[in-house]
Amino acid sequence: MKRMVDAAQGTAADGAAGLALRVARAPVRGVGRLSLFIADHAGGMGLLVWNVGASLAKGQVALRGFLDQAYSMGVQSVPLVMVTATLSGVVTSQQGGYQFTGSIPLYILGSVVVSSVVLELGPVLTAVVFIGRVGARITAELGTMTVSEQIDALYSLGRDPVPVLAAPRLLAGMLVMPLLVGFANAVGVFAGLVAAERTMGLGPESFLYGARLFWHSYDLLYSLMKGLAFGFIVPLISVHMGLRTRGGAEGVGRATTASVVFMIIAVLVMDAMFPPLFLN
Repeated sequence: MKRMVDAAQGTAADGAAGLALRVARAPVRGVGRLSLFIADHAGGMGLLVWNVGASLAKGQVALRGFLDQAYSMGVQSVPLVMVTATLSGVVTSQQGGYQFTGSIPLYILGSVVVSSVVLELGPVLTAVVFIGRVGARITAELGTMTVSEQIDALYSLGRDPVPVLAAPRLLAGMLVMPLLVGFANAVGVFAGLVAAERTMGLGPESFLYGARLFWHSYDLLYSLMKGLAFGFIVPLISVHMGLRTRGGAEGVGRATTASVVFMIIAVLVMDAMFPPLFLN
């Protein structure tokens, strides 16, 4: 009887030890899977950038495809960018005016609006618009081509899809995004000026005087640098995810959703990295 009790106790102890070991292994496995996932996608995007650079060096990128993508990404995005920039300028001006109703001179509102729009709101909100309108579309387009075997058809014809599909989109994004950011900055500042005059009675002269007090010429370059970085990462992720799509129509939906999530996270992470790298 005693031996049976000891055996039962030993089995229970072994079971508890096994359970504890499995619990301890779970975080390690999770970290391992996450590391493999990140390395897989980072390697794929690095290889894609290399192939795009090689295609560009060999002169394999068609000018017509580049111009078509630049028109689609840039010109057709202007109305939505204009609406977003206008609202950002108006809201910043109104909320800043509400905060400055005390002892702070009202003309400081001009500096707050200009700095907020140029340094942060213009590039980031334009990138969000770019993700929703351009990034998701690219992933869906290339994902549909992948699952319908159109990419395989290009390979069978001896055509590389990178110079045909990936390179024009990546280069067009790097061209049009800084232009869109500059346009958004101008529209947002003008909208903030008008809102300050309408709601707070701050004249254009006082608004511009406050804006000049703390303005640095480098601020505009900083904003355009953000636009260039966002214009690179958004098409890169969307093309990468589109070419890796699997699983038919359902796979296209999953890839598009994942692509949008990755692009938003990448934009926010890059935006957080810019101040310590370029403003200190």
